[in-house]
Amino acid sequence: MKGIIKAVLFDLDGTLLDTAPDMANAANNVLKDHGLPPLKPEQVQALTSHGARGLLKAGFGNALEGKNIDELRLAFLDHYATSICIDTNLYAGVNELLNGLSEKGIPWGIVTNKPGFLTGMLLPYFPELLQARTIVCADTTPHAKPHPAPLLHGASILAIAPEQCLYVGDIENDIVAAKAASMYSAVAGWGYIGKDDDPCLWEADLIFNKVEEILSLF
Repeated sequence: MKGIIKAVLFDLDGTLLDTAPDMANAANNVLKDHGLPPLKPEQVQALTSHGARGLLKAGFGNALEGKNIDELRLAFLDHYATSICIDTNLYAGVNELLNGLSEKGIPWGIVTNKPGFLTGMLLPYFPELLQARTIVCADTTPHAKPHPAPLLHGASILAIAPEQCLYVGDIENDIVAAKAASMYSAVAGWGYIGKDDDPCLWEADLIFNKVEEILSLF
């Protein structure tokens, strides 16, 4: 695989950024508004990368019946936008990884299912992420992951054939999207993987346990 991969595309939540504390806080505020208890830590760990809907469905459980999930999601987005970067941080080693890729002349970008307006609010807190050659959000293309369209769009901006790109993400849908886009796929083993998830069953090309392992490909 060395020498074949010419570019790297990354998921955002659970891959480059640990956004769980702030996303969980937003979800918990919605739950509190409806008289429900906060999410359990294991729910936050397993579902942050599934976004607002994943967190809210877990938190509401049976109480979701009769409620409009789209309205609840909008309430989540309002809470999240007001406190988008209180406890969010880069994962350890990400800055070094991105610098290393740049030094080696490997273009990299971000392909996330986070809405564009939230991504635009969050990334300025992390100038190193703004160095991405492309930033593709949930609403950049007509389809979000696991559809391959966002990944293919990212590859086209980098001017690298999909077959020469690696996509790194922390949930199975990321691997599904990479395969559909004919990209190499890798699991970010440090991300939001629930105790019931088994990345070995996702049929990814690679599983990285530490951020710095990615540089070994180059």
